[in-house]
Amino acid sequence: MKIEELKENLSKFLKSINYELYDLELRKHKKDTILTVYIDRPEGITINEVVDATNQLNPYIDELDPIDGEYMLEVSSAGAEKELRTGQAIKQAIGKYVHIETYEQKIEGYLNNFDGYVIQLKVKNKKIEINYEDVNLIRLAIKF
Repeated sequence: MKIEELKENLSKFLKSINYELYDLELRKHKKDTILTVYIDRPEGITINEVVDATNQLNPYIDELDPIDGEYMLEVSSAGAEKELRTGQAIKQAIGKYVHIETYEQKIEGYLNNFDGYVIQLKVKNKKIEINYEDVNLIRLAIKF
């Protein structure tokens, strides 16, 4: 099974059990093949939810049999500092603390607005606007 087909199948299944597929990764580590499924929810993921998703994914993936030979399944959250890969993900993060990298700068602040073209941040007491097309990376950040 091709990776894109597997992503589509897992995305549909995870939606049916109230999770979102953030990403998946198939890699070799020494002699082992490892399939890592990253899950998410708008409110985040707890360790108990990772366990729940693992227990529900295991039989589903076994039934799909997407990988030749033996492999290990890992299920993980997308993480506290997950990358915001889509415009929709950015819009859902409004009000949260983010880290942005452009070719010229790295900046952190509270995401005030995103209209699809311009990202507006509040950094200290200033409003800063960054053109979305100039962004190399935007992710959630933890403020220390």
